[in-house]
Amino acid sequence: MTLENLNQGLAYITYGLYIITVSDGTQKNGMIVNTVFQVTAEPPRLAISVNKQSLTHEILRRTNCFAAMPLSKSADLPFIGTFGFRTGRTFDKFAQLPFTTGKNGCPIVTEHTLSFLEVQVEQTLDVQTHTIFVGKVTNAGVLSDGGEALTYDYYHRVIKGKVPPGATHRF
Repeated sequence: MTLENLNQGLAYITYGLYIITVSDGTQKNGMIVNTVFQVTAEPPRLAISVNKQSLTHEILRRTNCFAAMPLSKSADLPFIGTFGFRTGRTFDKFAQLPFTTGKNGCPIVTEHTLSFLEVQVEQTLDVQTHTIFVGKVTNAGVLSDGGEALTYDYYHRVIKGKVPPGATHRF
C-alpha cells in the first residue's frame, strides 16, 4: 500500500462537515470536524473524533458533553475558517456569531447550520492522535429546514477549502 493509494481510497469515503461546541461554564469553544456519526437509533447515540491537541478536546474531557451541528452548503470559507483555522486559545470564536445556549450548556450555532444534537458522553476510545467520544443524544432540533448539508467533497471541489493541521485525515 502506498500513501497515494491510501489517499485515493480515503477520498471515496463520504463525510459531512460539522461544528462541535463545548462549554465548561466559563469557557466555550468550537471546531470543525468531519467525523460525526450515528452509532445507534434506539437509544440514540452519536460518536465524534476530536484531535487531542485542540481546546475543544480539553474542555470535552472535563465536561463530557458537546453539541454537534451539520453545516449547510451556505457556509462560506470565512465562516468555516472561524471554527476550522483558528484556535479558541487566542480567539473568541463566538464574539461575532449568533448562537443560543443548549440545555447541556454548549453553544448552538444558528448561522449556516441545519440542526443540532446535544450529547452526553458515555464512552471514549483513545486512537493515538484523537479521541473518539460516544454518547447519548439528550436533545435535538432543526435550525434550517430544507437546506443541503455541506460535504467534505463539496468543501474541497467547490469552496476550494484546505485541510488545517490536526485534521482527522488529509487527502
